[in-house]
Amino acid sequence: MADVVQYRLERMITELDDLERRGLFSRLEIAEIVKQRRKFEYRLKRPSLLKSDFEAYIDYEKKIDALRLLRKKAVAREMKEKGNKKMKKSVSDFAGVSRILEIYRLATNRFKGDIELWFRYLEFCRERKNGRMKKVLAQVIRFHPKVPGVWIYAAAWEFDQNLNVNAARALMQSGLRTCPTSEDLWVEYLRMELTYLNKLKVRKAILGEDEGALVRDQRNTDEKKWKDENKELFMALEDKKEDDEASNVQNGESQKKLDLFREQGLSILRTVYSGAVEALPSNFGLRTQFMEILEATDLAHSEEIRNEILDEMKRDFSKEPEYWDWLARHNFKSTLVTGEEIIPFRLDKAIQVYEEAIKVLPSAMMFDLYISFLRDNIAHKNVEAKSSGLFSTSDYTVDPISHVLMAYEKAESMGCITEDLACQHISFYLQLGRLEEARKLAEKLCSGKLSDAVDLWVLRLTIEMRCVTNRTGSPSKADLLAVFELLKSILTRTGVWKVERLWLSALKFFSNQRHYFDKLVELSLVSLTKDGGNDDGFSLSSAIVNFVLQKDGIQRARDMYKRYLALPHPGLAIYKSCIQLEANLASAGDRDCLLEARKLYESALATYDQDVSLWQNYYSMEIKMGTSETANAVYWRARKLLKDNAVLLSSACL
Repeated sequence: MADVVQYRLERMITELDDLERRGLFSRLEIAEIVKQRRKFEYRLKRPSLLKSDFEAYIDYEKKIDALRLLRKKAVAREMKEKGNKKMKKSVSDFAGVSRILEIYRLATNRFKGDIELWFRYLEFCRERKNGRMKKVLAQVIRFHPKVPGVWIYAAAWEFDQNLNVNAARALMQSGLRTCPTSEDLWVEYLRMELTYLNKLKVRKAILGEDEGALVRDQRNTDEKKWKDENKELFMALEDKKEDDEASNVQNGESQKKLDLFREQGLSILRTVYSGAVEALPSNFGLRTQFMEILEATDLAHSEEIRNEILDEMKRDFSKEPEYWDWLARHNFKSTLVTGEEIIPFRLDKAIQVYEEAIKVLPSAMMFDLYISFLRDNIAHKNVEAKSSGLFSTSDYTVDPISHVLMAYEKAESMGCITEDLACQHISFYLQLGRLEEARKLAEKLCSGKLSDAVDLWVLRLTIEMRCVTNRTGSPSKADLLAVFELLKSILTRTGVWKVERLWLSALKFFSNQRHYFDKLVELSLVSLTKDGGNDDGFSLSSAIVNFVLQKDGIQRARDMYKRYLALPHPGLAIYKSCIQLEANLASAGDRDCLLEARKLYESALATYDQDVSLWQNYYSMEIKMGTSETANAVYWRARKLLKDNAVLLSSACL
């Protein structure tokens, strides 16, 4: 192994001498380079090679080569200022790139299945315009023929860099034979063919044999329409009928050539589209991408094939909600070009599509997509209004807000309402500032088939509390009783962890109402007992203890947490919370709190003696506030009881 490494280093002597002779690196720097390369070469000779070994070597060589290039430019600049000739290329200009390519070759031979490494290899060859590119492409295609991205990359290089259209076409067709179900391959093949056709057309236009391009330019269309509407502004001062006739003849010839390219483009699109649909009949995304390409390209009879594709999509995907959502959004944001006239699709057209979709496919998902579209549109208009200071509905013949409300009501009447849609409906009223209507709606929905929906109840109680707070500064007894009864009805039949937000809101709402706060405490004891006393995750008991501590002080908080710890199987979270409370006070010098903290640790360890963090915290507390004897006692007990002593011994605090 040492002989091989030494041989490879000796082959670098010519390059290193050249770097020193040209003044790009000093002798000390070259010695450091040799040292680093020797280290990397030995790593590459290990029996258990890692990809990171190759990557580190490549990164180092790239940095060395980048530094060499910067210094070469600086030296060349100095030579130019002194009037000397330019620096000629020498062995050091090529050795760095060759070495990186060799490391990539070794890496890909070792990790043939790593497609990311292959692409990095290809990118380096492309950036440096190295002649090894074709060979590497052939290798990666041989090893990864089922990866569509490989065929697309190879064809793109042949098309854009090597300017070989026939080779690019052959690669794409081979890729489609190997991966006929690749959506990306079909789409990129069509893009490539239309791009090539467009290049031919642009070349004709540059030579004066044609005009325009196949790519639609919306600005040119708008400008032409404006000029046609204002012809009188462009009238010539003198009549030139002969010139006009000659111009008409020339335009007619150009139009024939233009139609020829447009016809060819249409033929290509039809052929590729039919093959793609045959290979992927149930791929909706493929059809939408073909539609985007069609509408971005000026082809003959584009409106006819557009309608054909839309009809086929409706036939094949009319039972899919995403089809209707795409159709409505596509129509809303796009424009339909008919001759020289542009007809914008407005909001009412999109609404018509969604209404038809609801009749064909009445489902909660369809209503959700419909409502999301309308709310997105309202949000967009609000942003425009804030930026311009104006809000105009002149673009619409319908009010989107009223349609949102009607959609929610229709979902309920058709039996498609879900908990999520119900909460959205109520929240939308709240966003509109219609609090009372939101309250009535929440009450109605909670008494229907969604009576067990937790999120809906949480929203309803939140609204009730807000209504009581807004009505008067100090709520009446009747209001407080009504809110508490509602809370009780949901809290007693739902697990604590499911209604965390509701418990916290209730504690905050009744924090100044001692009578109802005590009732909530009793309710929490019942709920935690029903759950087995274990409230890990969300610790309701810890939250109540903290509320009591802030309001009534440590003694009442201590009485409160003792009640929770008396429950069967109290959770570890309440133990840790109470220990933290007592330890904080003990650190301020209260020895009684230290005793209470020790009692809590002992009580917790009686149940959770295998919890490493509990032992570690106990030991850490004794180190800080106890004595060496108490700390050592905890340590040796932990070693005796813990099954995995290594975890304890490796801890930073032990």
